[in-house]
Amino acid sequence: MKNRDKVSEFSVVLRLLSTAQKSAKGVSVYTLFVNRPAGRLLAALAYRIGATPNQVTAVGALFTFPALLAVALVRPGTAMACCVSLALAMGFALDSADGQLARSRRSGSISGEWLDHVLDCARTASLHLVVLISFYRFFDLPDPLFLLAPMAFQLAAVVVFFAGILTEQLKRKTDEAAAPATRPSALRSLLLLPVDYGVLCVVFLFLGSQDLFLGLYCALLVSHVLFMAAFLVKWFRELS
Repeated sequence: MKNRDKVSEFSVVLRLLSTAQKSAKGVSVYTLFVNRPAGRLLAALAYRIGATPNQVTAVGALFTFPALLAVALVRPGTAMACCVSLALAMGFALDSADGQLARSRRSGSISGEWLDHVLDCARTASLHLVVLISFYRFFDLPDPLFLLAPMAFQLAAVVVFFAGILTEQLKRKTDEAAAPATRPSALRSLLLLPVDYGVLCVVFLFLGSQDLFLGLYCALLVSHVLFMAAFLVKWFRELS
C-alpha cells in the first residue's frame, strides 16, 4: 500500500513538472524528446528527496567535469568512451532538471541562475580543450591541421553561448520579450539536431574509434560554424 502511495505521489510530481517546461521554440528533437523528459524524471526524484535546484546543479557538475577530465587524461577505449558519454548525458539531463525543479517550486533565484550559467560556461569552454589534449596525446591524426578543429569548435561554441545569453538579456528590455509565443516548427527542431549538446554527448560514445570520432566531430564542427553565422545574423536583425 505504501509503495502504491509513493508511486501515485511520484506521478503527481511528474504531472506538476510537466507544467513547468520551457518553450519548445529553438530546441532540437533531442532536447524535446530525450533530455527534458530525462530531466523531468530526475527533477521528480529530487523533489521527492527534498533536494534544492542548486544541489541538483552541483550533482550535474560532478558528472560532467570528471568525464571531461577523463577525456584529457585517459587513453580512449570502448569502456572509457561509454562511461564518458553516459556521464556527459547525465550531466546534461541534470542541467535540465535543476531548472524544472526551480520552476515547479517557484524557488528560482538570481544566484541559482548565475551558478547554472557559470557552470554551463565552464563546460562549454573546457569540453573542446580536453578534446584537443586527447587529439594531441592519443590520436594518430592524418594531419596536424586537425588539431585546429577543437580550437575552431570552441570558438563557435563560446560565441554562440555568449551571444545567445546576451541576446536574451537585451530582448528583456524590448517589447519582443512580451511577444506571444509561436508554435515551434518540427522541421526547425530536426535541423537543430547537429548543434544540440546532447548529440555531442552521444558522439563521445565513439571516442574509442579514432577515425569515426574524428569524422563525426568534424561534421558537428562544420554544423556549428554554419549555425553560428546564421544565429549571429538572425540575432543582430532581431535586435535591430
